Amino acid sequence: MSTRNVPEVPGTAHEVRLTRQLEGELTLGHFDVVETPVLLPGAGEVVVRTDYLSLAAAYADLMRPGCQLPVPPFLAGERIGGGTVGTVVRSADDRLAVGDLVQSMSGWSEYSTGPAEAYVKLRADLFPSPVHYLSQGPTAYYGMADVARAGEGDVVFVSGAAGGVGSLAGQIAKCRGAARVIGSAGSKEKVDYLVDELGYNAAFDYHDGPVVDRLRELAPDGIDVFFDNVGGEQFEAAVQLAAPHARFALCGALAGQIGGGGAGHPRLDLMRAITRHLEIRPFACYHLPEQIGAWYQHFAQWLSEGRFVFPHTTVQGGLAEAPEAMIALLNGRHRGNVAVRVAAD
Repeated sequence: MSTRNVPEVPGTAHEVRLTRQLEGELTLGHFDVVETPVLLPGAGEVVVRTDYLSLAAAYADLMRPGCQLPVPPFLAGERIGGGTVGTVVRSADDRLAVGDLVQSMSGWSEYSTGPAEAYVKLRADLFPSPVHYLSQGPTAYYGMADVARAGEGDVVFVSGAAGGVGSLAGQIAKCRGAARVIGSAGSKEKVDYLVDELGYNAAFDYHDGPVVDRLRELAPDGIDVFFDNVGGEQFEAAVQLAAPHARFALCGALAGQIGGGGAGHPRLDLMRAITRHLEIRPFACYHLPEQIGAWYQHFAQWLSEGRFVFPHTTVQGGLAEAPEAMIALLNGRHRGNVAVRVAAD
């Protein structure tokens, strides 16, 4: 075993910590940028420069007290976690060499030091950019392919379709043979984006009148699959428009997370669910390697075939931009998957 050092690695770097648990609206006051030492690797460890870090609406839940997601929460006074892609810059483990591209959950920091097994080596040539590894595709693929089992001839409705998960879920349904994919979003710009750029057959702004009426116009014969990122009125409308034996994959509840009030607690028309034999499956997962691998395989194939668009926003400016970018994401100012470019070019 040998240790390989890169002289330009700094002695100190920055990380972003959560100042207090989130109750109410997320503000810049919830974040603190702190200078910390870059630790040398011990035996079996590596130092990794963070190139990109991912952002997701679920991170707000992980900041709240009593978070029920099946992943470690973000705690006050500690570095904010989350997915990253980076480059090994020092190695004391033969499994990873300086220059290797790796993925980890090391979070909001410019550098991280840890055991080599905490970093997954990636193929640098699989995707057009390392940021492709930070998509929310594993969630979208698992929910659409394994939970909802979308396939040939299905009419599919995706709520929150312009977000990180939704913008991928609808395309996955199309690639699996869905006959018609309908999306909802919060502005005309996003509606046009879904149809013109992501290949949705139809889309609507959920602000434009009762959702059940808009959905009935676009799916007069009902929907076979509902991939829900929102909850609230959109969930209730999907129940009313469900075809017999429709499959619901419940991925998120943005109406409650952002809208507050009772939006996170939609009413379920039990008689409708019973008489239509609805299959309603909420899911949340700390993705298994085989789930991630299945997504990478299909994502790379569909991209190479020109059947898939990767909708994403990369925020430039380094780690200091992450707090504002997170707030912007929650306020709907970004489309698709959102990442922050941490390392300078």
